[in-house]
Amino acid sequence: MQGTEINPKQEKANILITKGLREIGITVMPKQVSSFISYLSLIKKWQKAYSLTSLKTDEDIVIKHFLDSCLYLKALPEGSLSLADVGSGAGFPGIPIKIMRPELNVYLIEPSKKKSAFLRHTIRALGLKGITVIEQRVEDMKNVRFDIAVTRALWSINEFIAKASPIVKDRGILVISKGPKVKEEIGEIRVDYEMMPAKLPLSQAKRYLVIIRNV
Repeated sequence: MQGTEINPKQEKANILITKGLREIGITVMPKQVSSFISYLSLIKKWQKAYSLTSLKTDEDIVIKHFLDSCLYLKALPEGSLSLADVGSGAGFPGIPIKIMRPELNVYLIEPSKKKSAFLRHTIRALGLKGITVIEQRVEDMKNVRFDIAVTRALWSINEFIAKASPIVKDRGILVISKGPKVKEEIGEIRVDYEMMPAKLPLSQAKRYLVIIRNV
């Protein structure tokens, strides 16, 4: 949104994004903030026809979608790796991750035709490179493997492992974010995992990043 005047709502979102990322421990560049503001505008523009999110306010979208997605950055290894966002929906957490980690090759796996159309439009509008929409169910994907798989879809940890582990390379990782009820699911996992507690910025909500090594 360079070269245009920022309105008060956009300025508030700008402050929330910058402050929230700082709370996570991430330095954000003005160009990245601009990408988030443009992304927010696109979500609101397409929301009515495409039902992208149940959240109504800019503040909720910034905190509960953008910043929540950026928590995944704490669990990702360094390097130009390939990352699959399984059940991407409106692009969470894949697009925020791509904005903050442009060196990653990101793949947004989303079977919905409408949501895939929104994702493609958003990628073009934000000028993002090295990010691809795969309009397919993850269960139907063959002969393709990624270094990392992430999701914010409403699956249990075991469901995510079953769906995503076939598309993750050996020794690659799967990352899923859970709330306080994570302990109920952890007891059912039969593979090695690491759990990383985190606080959702600008809120009192707790998150637990569950990292599973694919073997």
